[in-house]
Amino acid sequence: MECAMGNGVVGNAMNIRRYKLTWIGLGIAVVILVYAHFVEVDPFDWLVDFFKSVEDYEVDEIFIGAFIFIICLAIDLIRQQRDQKVEQEKLKVYRAMISSSHHILNNFLNQMQLFKITAENTPGFDRDVLGLYDRIMKEATEQIKALSNVSEVSEKHIQESVMPKSEH
Repeated sequence: MECAMGNGVVGNAMNIRRYKLTWIGLGIAVVILVYAHFVEVDPFDWLVDFFKSVEDYEVDEIFIGAFIFIICLAIDLIRQQRDQKVEQEKLKVYRAMISSSHHILNNFLNQMQLFKITAENTPGFDRDVLGLYDRIMKEATEQIKALSNVSEVSEKHIQESVMPKSEH
């Protein structure tokens, strides 16, 4: 029970950080509300009066346009940041998967050396088969390295990295 409660506190702290701007906005709203109550000023009336005063200079449209621009810019920046985090997470998961696969395949390739040694020590074993074995092992090793070096995690790039290269 104690661990579950501890994780809940950490989870709540992470949610607070995730919505930092929302909490800041709430704080500003509360401060404006308290200030308006004690000073007996209506913030909305103040805003309307401000826009009436700048109407003479014909700049009120600039404020509205700037406000809309800033909102749209903020939304784009938030989306871009979220997309970057998703891509970074995908790359991290891909690298971990490749590292684990690399480890498994290297163990397999090392264990296959026992078969090669046995074949080399068997009289009359076809040397062409040993040459084929060496070529297959070399290709597998090169494909593992190529797969490990994929820079953009997409189906196309992953498939291209392991496609057999034509030898000229």
